[in-house]
Amino acid sequence: MSDQTLSNLLQENRRFEPPADLAADANVKEEAYARSDADREAFWAEQAERLDWDQKWDRVLDWDNPPFAKWFVGGRINAAYNCVDRHVLAGRGDKVAIHWVGEPANDTRTITYADLLGMVSQAANTLTDLGVQKGDRVAIYLPMIPEVVVAMLACARIGAPHTVVFGGFSADALANRVADCEAKVIITADGGYRRGAVSALKPAVDEAVAKAAELGQRVDKVLVVRRTGQEVDWDDSRDVWWHDSVEQASTEHDCEFFDSEHPLYVMYTSGTTGKPKGILHTTGGYLVGTSYTHWAVFDLKADTDVYWCTADVGWVTGHSYMVYGPLSNAVTQVVYEGTPDSPHKGRWWEIIQDYGVTIFYTAPTAIRTFMKWGSDIPAKFDLSSVRVLGSVGEPINPEAYVWYRETIGGSRVPVVDTWWQTETGQIMISPLPGVTHGKPGSAMRPLPGVGAEVVNDDGEPVPNGSGGFLVLTKPWPAMLRTLWGDDERFKETYWARFADQGFYFAGDGAKKDDDGDLWLLGRVDDVMNVSGHRLSTTEIESALVSHPKVAEAAVVGAADEMTGQAVCAFVILRESALEGGEAAPDELIEELRKHVQKEIGAIAKPRQIMIVPELPKTRSGKIMRRLLKDVAEHREVGDVTTLADSTVMDLIKKKEGAGASSEE
Repeated sequence: MSDQTLSNLLQENRRFEPPADLAADANVKEEAYARSDADREAFWAEQAERLDWDQKWDRVLDWDNPPFAKWFVGGRINAAYNCVDRHVLAGRGDKVAIHWVGEPANDTRTITYADLLGMVSQAANTLTDLGVQKGDRVAIYLPMIPEVVVAMLACARIGAPHTVVFGGFSADALANRVADCEAKVIITADGGYRRGAVSALKPAVDEAVAKAAELGQRVDKVLVVRRTGQEVDWDDSRDVWWHDSVEQASTEHDCEFFDSEHPLYVMYTSGTTGKPKGILHTTGGYLVGTSYTHWAVFDLKADTDVYWCTADVGWVTGHSYMVYGPLSNAVTQVVYEGTPDSPHKGRWWEIIQDYGVTIFYTAPTAIRTFMKWGSDIPAKFDLSSVRVLGSVGEPINPEAYVWYRETIGGSRVPVVDTWWQTETGQIMISPLPGVTHGKPGSAMRPLPGVGAEVVNDDGEPVPNGSGGFLVLTKPWPAMLRTLWGDDERFKETYWARFADQGFYFAGDGAKKDDDGDLWLLGRVDDVMNVSGHRLSTTEIESALVSHPKVAEAAVVGAADEMTGQAVCAFVILRESALEGGEAAPDELIEELRKHVQKEIGAIAKPRQIMIVPELPKTRSGKIMRRLLKDVAEHREVGDVTTLADSTVMDLIKKKEGAGASSEE
């Protein structure tokens, strides 16, 4: 993929300037870019001063043996102390840390920082009593309840790296992760709530413990939170109730401080094929990066803001921007257990209204779902408290951005479209709400202190108006240190492609527009080659979503004898688009094909459009295009175990059989 062949398709000219009052009082202003460029290490040292260190570092960055970085070398720090203790010691013990909202109606808890300190201390004492020592790994397999935050912070407090596994993953997935990082304790619950129904967790843990043993890893203890009260199998020699242990433990715990490079957690990613990759994040640099970017990107005013990140803690967004970043900044935040449509489709907006949420951070896939449901639902709620909106997880379509800004933000608040990864640990590219004239669909420019560039095959920067590979050109504090137990795979996966230049590359394509602002184009693997033109799935999807009847779209390239690959689109219509649920007429499908041609050009006109009820998504909201490609090329559909709802593919295949598409 060179700068000549990744076509620069969509043009976007709308700009939204920052609100004058926000800009005047912004945490970070334009000068920060030049200051960080002048002395990057001094800039990050300044951000590190926002935290409390038991011992200050001797050296900001050790990059003597790339790609293995060490940040704040010689410093000693504790992540839990920075997220809880120091706020209580500063007199903020009565401040609300977490407004927790359960999925069942009226199931809520309010937890102050003093409460949180007591709970984390109890859990730390219990883990120690269960034999967990500094350096031991602990697996966490919990629903979105306060105990998941407590468990993570308790592990950090005693220096036991945690690996959080999403509560929807299978017993096999849990066992593989437990065995790979050699976890000796699992923290789980009897079950949780999802869309009004009880889902079990403990049976999967029981199965995973047995499978892990077959893989050579013995789990000594399973600590179980009683959430639903359902019946569970019990092994008295291994299983321990949370309420019988943690809630009976002392609320006093002496905090130990650890080397800045002490492992904080392992997070597994991309496990759909082959062995999952265990991303290792260490303590000092990760905390500096997440704490600073949370404060800067969301213009956080901790004394007055109420923050809500909707991510599940099983994903990196939940780690960085629900636990470590926000709590290190002494924020009051909302944590919600359930789904957006339970018990009704306005539940999220009701929570914003009830708790006065001022900063809201969610995924484009959720935004497009709300677009499908219609603007009349959020219109029933008072969303006037919102002052900053954020987007995370994948590129946001311009029309989804504008809908989000207008419908949820009242056409008055900035949207920060953030690009980062599990591997980066922290937000890398994003508008700054008090500085940036936001451009719908663009992540804009690297944050102060971050080096990013779009390069061609030879690692040379492409000119404005061209596309290529997105690379990170300088080390950053929250960067992954390696893959757990596999330094060679770490080097090969992220650093080999541009080894001569020393660039980090994790597989995303991007373009620079005529102003030099950055647009993410999705995975390079998802780029299509149509008649010799390299086209981005993201831009064609954005063109489809700009049609007033379309809520969401996914595009894949399918093998084609004439053109090499042809554009095949799967489209979800807005609920207002069709009356009474009838099938989409051929005229509408042809209208959508012509709309793409008008927006982009004939080269991008879909060969085929299939109207579908849902798209195959992972539980973090990413569309699994490889499964759609299987459908488009009439193959047996591959592994669906990582989907949030594996029945979606059955619905799509039925649609295909019914001929809900149009082909030339």
